[in-house]
Amino acid sequence: MSGKSGHAGSDHGTLDPPENHLEDGIPHVTAREYLTGFVLAVILTAIPFWLVMGDVLQNTTITTLVLLGFAAVQVVVHMIYFLHMNPKSEGGWNLLALIFTLVLLVIVLAGSLWVMHHLNTNMMPGPHDMEEMLRNLQ
Repeated sequence: MSGKSGHAGSDHGTLDPPENHLEDGIPHVTAREYLTGFVLAVILTAIPFWLVMGDVLQNTTITTLVLLGFAAVQVVVHMIYFLHMNPKSEGGWNLLALIFTLVLLVIVLAGSLWVMHHLNTNMMPGPHDMEEMLRNLQ
């Protein structure tokens, strides 16, 4: 038994056609897909960098939300093009993992913003507090 006959009639139970997989079950990915992922990742990095360095958006809250949106899209791009997660691979289990990752991503990003907002509100001295602190030092 050679085990080199491909996936036709195999016991893996995947829905993918056999030509999409190598013989060891790893999806076949072309250099074009990697290049597409790389270009998207560079674009999704360059645009937020430009937004921050060029001070394009005057409102910092909007800038932060836009940056979080680009970060979320970048995570999805990496999952699709570099981790090869799609609805077909592994019988759909990768799609469930993708959805679970997106839910965790939303929780982490929203929780981080909530924590940073409360730290800024409750821990940072206001301008009047700073003036009083400077007067007390003299």
